[in-house]
Amino acid sequence: MKIKLNKNSPTKQRIAIAAFIVLITYAGYAVSSKSTKQVQLSQLSFQTVAQSNLDIYSNAYGEFTSAKERLLTAPAQGKISEILVRPGTKITPETVILQLSNPKLVQEVNAARGLLAQQMAQREAFKYEQQSERLNYQGRIADIEAEIEKAQLELSVNENLLTLGVSSKIELQRAKLSVKQETKKLDFEKKKFAQFVEMQSYQLTQRDITVKQQQAQVNLLEQQLDDMQVKAGIAGSLQTLDVELGQSVQLGESLAKVGSDEELIARLRLPQNQADQIDINAPVIIDTQKGLIKGHITRIESVVTNGSVLAEAVLDEPLTSNARPALSISAQVFVKHQQNATYIMQSPGFRPRSKQAIFVRNQQDQLIQREVSFGELSKNKLVVLNGLLAGEEMVSSDTSKYSKYQQLNIAK
Repeated sequence: MKIKLNKNSPTKQRIAIAAFIVLITYAGYAVSSKSTKQVQLSQLSFQTVAQSNLDIYSNAYGEFTSAKERLLTAPAQGKISEILVRPGTKITPETVILQLSNPKLVQEVNAARGLLAQQMAQREAFKYEQQSERLNYQGRIADIEAEIEKAQLELSVNENLLTLGVSSKIELQRAKLSVKQETKKLDFEKKKFAQFVEMQSYQLTQRDITVKQQQAQVNLLEQQLDDMQVKAGIAGSLQTLDVELGQSVQLGESLAKVGSDEELIARLRLPQNQADQIDINAPVIIDTQKGLIKGHITRIESVVTNGSVLAEAVLDEPLTSNARPALSISAQVFVKHQQNATYIMQSPGFRPRSKQAIFVRNQQDQLIQREVSFGELSKNKLVVLNGLLAGEEMVSSDTSKYSKYQQLNIAK
């Protein structure tokens, strides 16, 4: 049996070759169309890459808070009988925030005052008693001095009589002995009097101490009673009120908090990745939406919360008109001075600390796609780490729809 083989005709071969060529041409065109595309110049915005010394600032956010705050606590046990000021009210140091009542404290004050008056009266009575005793001692001393004068007179008479041969020697000796005895008696009585005066001084000092202690107790109770009218103590505003009318409170319990309005500090949340680069006394520029205020960092905490570190800044310039406690603010905090920094002006779509595909204009008036690494954003200036050179022109408008192209031709 014979098998007959059919041969392909030359026409079919030519058709197959032509189809293959068409496919190759289309594939080449498709590849070419993906790598190069024309873009109208009017649709593009450009900016030139700059280079100069640059102060790097970190963006921070926070709020104003009172530089002076005072916690008001209960001076004694009592009940809130009157509330005179509510949170947000402007206050002076003498403004009474609320009134506490405690009848027992009033009784204690009266009792302490009565005891003080009693002790002071006893002290005065003691002084008069001691004065009487001193007069008694002085009277006895005067009597002894009189006896001494009498004995000296008798001694003088006996000496004269002995000269005349009228008196005996024994009478003279008796007169001398009497003078000697009275003199010793006088010395002894004077020593007793000096000791008595010294003892009186100590006794009076003891009573003075007792009176002073009681006076201090009275002052303490009176101060507690006076403090039942709870005053602000500083100028500013009442920030919080922690009690209600009729509530009973214990000694030392929190009642309210007041803070200054004119003396403010800024509490800022610094990015965690930059906090360790910021120094104490670093300059700060604070934006309150109604002006800028210069300040400097005074404290940086070490605790990281939600990716940020809390810092405090003191203000070096007057406040703006809208400045008040709890006002939300933004700030620029100085980080470092960078020499010959390469940077561009911030435009929408450029992100700090990121890598992005950017189109750069070459000398042939074409746009070439590059990968560019950006660093910090400082005062609307975005630092370029690599991928761009100073003087190059880059596209600053949105080119995300052309990201699949490595090269673009500019159509004018």
